[in-house]
Amino acid sequence: MQKIRSLLLAALFVLPVSAFAVGAIAVDDEEGESNPGFGYVVGMSSEREAKAGALKECRALGNEDCKVVVWFKTCGAYAVSRKYSGTGYGDTKKIATARALDECGNLACRIVVAECE
Repeated sequence: MQKIRSLLLAALFVLPVSAFAVGAIAVDDEEGESNPGFGYVVGMSSEREAKAGALKECRALGNEDCKVVVWFKTCGAYAVSRKYSGTGYGDTKKIATARALDECGNLACRIVVAECE
């Protein structure tokens, strides 16, 4: 039993760092816009770091009114139409984008950004 515990503990230390990484998406979006500005990061060590990084990336691209719309541990997505928007996250890009489109709730919605760790 002790040997199994030792192996499990050793396995935790050899997991890739990205297994515990966090990402975020920030957007500068106003109703009626069809191409919002955005920024994203992946591979951050905490939710706070990911949110700050996404805001920094969004602003670095010339966007002034950036807001974090979603943070994620695996995959995240942002969908938009002229009047609606939605976010999603999940274990795969497919799940994240489906949730973002569902939350957006309009047939005209399209994915603006979808990223995974």
